[in-house]
Amino acid sequence: MPVVSVASARIPYEQRGSGPGLLLVHGTGPGAEITWTDLAARFADERTVVMPDLSGSAPAEDDGGPITLEQLSDQLAAVATDAGAGPYDVVGFSLGSPTAVAFAAAHPQLVRRLVLIAGWSHPEDEQLRNFMTLWQQLGDDAEAFGRFSLLTGFSRPFLNALGREQVEGLVGNMPPTAATLRQINLNLRADVREQLPRIAAPTLTIGCSADQTVPVARTRELHEAIPGSTYAELESGHVVLFEQPEPLAELIRDFLDEPREA
Repeated sequence: MPVVSVASARIPYEQRGSGPGLLLVHGTGPGAEITWTDLAARFADERTVVMPDLSGSAPAEDDGGPITLEQLSDQLAAVATDAGAGPYDVVGFSLGSPTAVAFAAAHPQLVRRLVLIAGWSHPEDEQLRNFMTLWQQLGDDAEAFGRFSLLTGFSRPFLNALGREQVEGLVGNMPPTAATLRQINLNLRADVREQLPRIAAPTLTIGCSADQTVPVARTRELHEAIPGSTYAELESGHVVLFEQPEPLAELIRDFLDEPREA
């Protein structure tokens, strides 16, 4: 697996397929492989899919200090340059959305189109702030942390459709590692309001109607602040990548394949 060095960090990334570049930016927690495996498989037959593990995901190495969006943006730029498949269509999920915004604003020459899934533009929302604060405080209890992540990450219909055995098997998928807690701390600080007016790439913003992690109103607000952004909404909890993989992939593909206006 290729690895790039950025300041004190060593950032690995996976590259699959061939064709136009598709850069996938993960959110809080398990990193690129778990987040993007399904979506990557749907696009690798027609695109060069690049999936970095940024600071705060287990495979990445850094100094263990507080994470900033600027650091993550620099890491994305280093990976994008090293992979050599740009300019990229960039897809960011959850924390990956403000990260992708920061990247697109700082490196417009590397971004062709932008897709933001279940994202937000600032932390000044009491529901979002309290959610992230409680999630962080549960870090001393791995089971409580995992159950809270599961309960708020997925919709009620999805969990009931899985059944108890599968649900119990998912509890350990989001452990409260020191790296994950650093990412949650960034969630409490992530603010891209100043960068949003500078987004030049055509943008699709996707909200999740039953999102209990990032209120869908915050995702709509993100869309409204980006010049010319297109908005779509899926009936899903926060982790729409698992709940609605086919409709999500279809939305993304249709948007990326649209001809760009002259």
